[in-house]
Amino acid sequence: MELRQIQYFIEVAKLEHVTEASYVLHVSQSAVSRQIFKLESELGVDLFIHEGRKVRLTPIGRLFLAHMEHLMKVMENAQQEISEFLDPEQGMVRIGFPSSLAAQMIPKVVSAFREQYPKVLFQLQHGSYKELIEWVVKGDMNLAIMGPVPLHEAHIKGEVLFQEKFTALLPSSHKLAGQSSVKLSELKDDLFVLFPEGFVLREIVVNACANLGFKPKVTFEGDDLDAIKGLVAAGLGLTVLPEIAIGEHIPSSMVSLPIAESNVTRDVGVIIPTNRELPPTEKLFYDFLKDMSPMFGMPNEEEAGPL
Repeated sequence: MELRQIQYFIEVAKLEHVTEASYVLHVSQSAVSRQIFKLESELGVDLFIHEGRKVRLTPIGRLFLAHMEHLMKVMENAQQEISEFLDPEQGMVRIGFPSSLAAQMIPKVVSAFREQYPKVLFQLQHGSYKELIEWVVKGDMNLAIMGPVPLHEAHIKGEVLFQEKFTALLPSSHKLAGQSSVKLSELKDDLFVLFPEGFVLREIVVNACANLGFKPKVTFEGDDLDAIKGLVAAGLGLTVLPEIAIGEHIPSSMVSLPIAESNVTRDVGVIIPTNRELPPTEKLFYDFLKDMSPMFGMPNEEEAGPL
């Protein structure tokens, strides 16, 4: 079995078309077909079912694809680690993050790190809370910045960097818009715009309301921060979001008010796997996060309180 055969097989499986795979691989269609035939002959099984010009994987082909994708990932990681051991300051950092941290924290973190290590490259991947945990567990990546930090997940180590307060975002026409802060209990009769069920940011808000004896009246849901803010700006409800997610520039159609209750918070931090070592460059970045979080413009321990 040759590496070239595996690469051809993965590309054909992904595109389900030999000709299209040949275009991507910059080789002839006959070359791709020949290598796939050799691979199937060596394995003694059919990996594809041919349907006119298209192909699709057989059940054993799907099983083989999973193993080959894992193999390619292992080989890529091995090459990366070897390069980074030679020079950790010229390696690659792959990191995941949720949408609530995309606009402010991630750019600040990457920019601050590259001031010290300008030759390090980054691959940034946005994902949901559950996806980020899954990616780190499976090895798709080794680092994810997220909040709240999962502290009891199998095969995951969480490091809390700081504690973040939640803020109410109200239409500027709201009766409480002129206050310097607002109690969550004062909003019990209002209409809420929140993330859909299953999103961790919704759970934090709903649980905080439940602790105060009420259930928020959710009239609109959205899985996009800009969409949620747009609905609030249109006067269709209010929302409660982490400070970082709201951002620094708020249009005149909305006002941002601190939540008076002290328990509406989330821990923000980084997760790494427990069953494998970080490559040198990512270890460098991980240590940087732990040591330098105050410089990202986040609350320090005195402002945020004990973690």
